[in-house]
Amino acid sequence: MTEAMETSRPTAADPEWPGYRWRWIALFVILAGEVMDLLDALVTNIAAPTMRADLGGTPTMIQWLGAGYTLAMAVGLMTGGRLGDLYGRKQMFLIGALGFTAGSLLCALSQSPEMLVGSRVLQGLFGAVMLPQGLGMIREMFPPKQMGAAFGAFGPVMTLSSIGGPILAGWLIDADFFGTGWRMIFLINLPLGLAAFLGGLKWLPKANPSRATRLDVPGMLIATAAAVLLVYPLVQGRELGWPAWTFVSMAASVALFVFFAWYEVRKQRSGRDPLIEPSLFLKRGFTGGLAVGLVFFSAMTGFSLVFSLYTQIGLHYSPLKAGLSGVPMSIGMIAGFGAAQAVQKFGRKVIHAGVAIMAAGVIGVVVTLQQTGIGVTPWQLAPALIITGLGMGLLMAPFFDTVLAGVEPHETGSAGGTLTAIQQLGAALGVAVLGTIFFGLLGGHVASATDSAAPKLRAELTTAGVPTAQQDAIITGLRTCGHDQAVAKDLSRTPTSCVSARGAVKTAIAAAPQSADRISKATAKAGQDSAKHGFSDAMTITLWVVVGAMVLTFLVTFLLPMHARPEEETTEAEAAEAAVI
Repeated sequence: MTEAMETSRPTAADPEWPGYRWRWIALFVILAGEVMDLLDALVTNIAAPTMRADLGGTPTMIQWLGAGYTLAMAVGLMTGGRLGDLYGRKQMFLIGALGFTAGSLLCALSQSPEMLVGSRVLQGLFGAVMLPQGLGMIREMFPPKQMGAAFGAFGPVMTLSSIGGPILAGWLIDADFFGTGWRMIFLINLPLGLAAFLGGLKWLPKANPSRATRLDVPGMLIATAAAVLLVYPLVQGRELGWPAWTFVSMAASVALFVFFAWYEVRKQRSGRDPLIEPSLFLKRGFTGGLAVGLVFFSAMTGFSLVFSLYTQIGLHYSPLKAGLSGVPMSIGMIAGFGAAQAVQKFGRKVIHAGVAIMAAGVIGVVVTLQQTGIGVTPWQLAPALIITGLGMGLLMAPFFDTVLAGVEPHETGSAGGTLTAIQQLGAALGVAVLGTIFFGLLGGHVASATDSAAPKLRAELTTAGVPTAQQDAIITGLRTCGHDQAVAKDLSRTPTSCVSARGAVKTAIAAAPQSADRISKATAKAGQDSAKHGFSDAMTITLWVVVGAMVLTFLVTFLLPMHARPEEETTEAEAAEAAVI
């Protein structure tokens, strides 16, 4: 019997079918693809400041590293699964793995911010082709009695990746193997990607395309345009001064999403296959789930980005130390996943509890920053981060199954793909919105922190014998320099204000040469402390925005059904795969 015939046998209808012969080896191949995606979704938060310092670019470059990847993943996932139906899941997995690996190589070879962001977009598109094939292949390879164990393997992979990804990124950057620096975080994908490709070529089942339908290319293009018109101005708007076209673009995005819904309904009524089943949007639980997913994943992803920027740029943690600082949150997520399994009977209340606990954890981070000041350590942040992660895990564990509760069997594929795409779109929006808020606040708060530190600095300069005129010049110079450095579009260039500030310090030293060392140390410390206070203040306000998003999530969650639908093998598998992607 050939492998093609073996995988085409009806698994669900024949409980005695033993399954595809090489199914467990094939599962590891699929998991290799998942690891590449999970690592690359996490590591750039840690590596972004180092990348920007090396390649240059504006603060928006940091946002685009995450937003470009997740946005491409979001729009690609809408069609990735159907491509497997049209042309075969094995073929699409191989193309996706090879393309993702090539994108990783291009990331590692990037010589400009534009090339790096473009390569990240390429990764996201090929990842969207590769990842959705896992569900179909697992259901083809495994008999029903082993299906749960197969999908259960994703849990440890997600856990290890969420903990190990940031640590690995920080370690590789600090180690600087062969002088590669941050580039090594992409180079490690090459052996992993080639192993997934070669392993897939050898071990994945050779099944013929099934349920072949025509691809809704116009629908895909409309949805892609709507998403880009929304995310692009959110990322670029602050840097460009929010010109009128940014608001026009966002308004056009809303109009285009409405047009997309109309187009999909019209396409279905004409007897053709829509990209998304329009009947899904008539279900309150599903539309509520889309709203919850959009807001929650925006808050979660945006929080992770801003926290990494704060620890590295604001607190001057090394990449490795910043990666280790996020471990308590990952540990909390693991505990949340476990706790959610024990309290499933409470249904939607588990999600509400998760939202409330996550909000409490974020507030805990705010309180910690206010109590400890600019000398905060990872150990001091750990308790609040554990609580934050616990809330995330409690929410995420039952989320997909609860949202899919009212979805009909024939709508499940479309529902799962749409829900996962919304998850990725939410991640892109979170990076865009919270990153924009954080960077938008930074310059003003650094300047305000300099004003607050001025009396103490002035007293020290007076004691050092610096004349009042030179004191004024130093304080004004530090204030302007701190602001300009915080909003600098190109880190490779020293702001003119900073050159002037150094000149003011030299003039003061010339006026009081006996106190030269004291003057230098006092001004340097004042500048460093003002920058840290400015970052802390901007971080605090951004965290309150996250708390506001959690309040909105809590309210929207009431739209979800109270309990998940009765568990069935296929439904459970699809929900698990959606959560993984």
